[in-house]
Amino acid sequence: MKVYNTLTRQKEEFTPIDGRDVKIYVCGPTVYNYFHIGNARPFVVFDTLRRYLEYRGNRVKFVQNFTDVDDKIINKAREEGVSATEIGEKYIEAYYEDAAELNIRRASIHPRVTENIDGIINFVRTLEDKGYAYEVDGDVYFSTRKFAQYGKLSKQKVEDLETGARVDVDERKQDPLDFALWKKKKSDDEIAWSSPWGLGRPGWHIECSAMSKRYLADTIDIHAGGQDLTFPHHENEIAQSEAANGKPFANYWMHNGYVTVDNEKMSKSKDNFFTVREILKDYDGEIVRFFLLAGHYRNPINFSRELMDQAEAGLSRMRNAKRTLEHLAEKGGDGALTSGERASLTGLAAYRERFVGAMDDDLNTADALSVLFGLISEINGAIKNGASKAYAEGALALLTELAHVLGLLEKDGADAAEEDEALRALVEERRKARETKDFARADEIRDILKAKGVTLKDTPQGIQIIRDN
Repeated sequence: MKVYNTLTRQKEEFTPIDGRDVKIYVCGPTVYNYFHIGNARPFVVFDTLRRYLEYRGNRVKFVQNFTDVDDKIINKAREEGVSATEIGEKYIEAYYEDAAELNIRRASIHPRVTENIDGIINFVRTLEDKGYAYEVDGDVYFSTRKFAQYGKLSKQKVEDLETGARVDVDERKQDPLDFALWKKKKSDDEIAWSSPWGLGRPGWHIECSAMSKRYLADTIDIHAGGQDLTFPHHENEIAQSEAANGKPFANYWMHNGYVTVDNEKMSKSKDNFFTVREILKDYDGEIVRFFLLAGHYRNPINFSRELMDQAEAGLSRMRNAKRTLEHLAEKGGDGALTSGERASLTGLAAYRERFVGAMDDDLNTADALSVLFGLISEINGAIKNGASKAYAEGALALLTELAHVLGLLEKDGADAAEEDEALRALVEERRKARETKDFARADEIRDILKAKGVTLKDTPQGIQIIRDN
């Protein structure tokens, strides 16, 4: 497998440090609100990376943190008149609920900042002892220029950099680029912990370095997240981790591209800010997941109702193929595979190789989905006149095997289930109408189904439902 390494700006063969044991750290949400469609992309993409690595026989330890102490959380707590802890608990639970709808598996470990304060304090003290950190009246800063390789991830020179996001401008700092490792408590309602520098709380960047070290290792295989985290967050993580540990922080850095909304940057001020919870009111979670995987993860993607409808149609085609095969596996002929079916099943195995080839090429889920649709087309051609149970079972096993690597076809969705129930009722009504020679009603039902893109075919194994899409 090859992955694009942001650190080297090229595709590289992925070689884990410890054989088949893969260590991955992915930056998780700051839990002060429901996560939005832009947040969802790295959650889905790197969940898929984990699934694929496991599919290929690796053992993956996957760590994704919750930032549950932060300026935004404190401000949200003030707005709602509750504690920062209550805000964190509320939106961590909301994350689990919404992530489950997108078939995002829980990480091996979901560490929280508030559970790692001692480790963070010890990490900061190590940097202080090594001369990379300094205190100013209860605040502790990292001395950026003392880390000679600062800028190596974002490919920026120190002299050209400006203070980045979440790095407070403070005249007390020795250098404008120095960033906070520990923040002094500023008001009575701020959550804070005792430390060698007084009451305070961690800076944003230090948490991931400390938790990656604790739960994985000094050097890990893959660190991943959204493109927007490359600088300053990941750049700062590298600086403080490598300064403290004296070792490379991560061998591979993977970043997904941005999500725009109707070709514009998502922004609350533009009224084009959509949480996944809002989107789930109109589309089921697998449709959202399909949409996020339909483009290569490094490319920007545009969120729009038109593209979501296209994703819905694509996923419907996959679900229809699965349901048809499930029907044939239950109702198909009991005889052995015909020679033609045996040859077809043997030929279908080539789609597994193509799927693996696409995923091995820097997690190319877009091409992997194309392979699945090619597989579905071939299966549909093979079963157009019916099929044995054995053939249907073999084809179904391959389709679900590959789809599950992408986190798809794991549920039909409520709308699909209701649609299927209504469809079965119409098919049964048509069958009874034909039995009673009420051909006018039978023809009427046939026309209703045809308008819905459904054709009924009478076969020796019973009525076969063929969906045009």
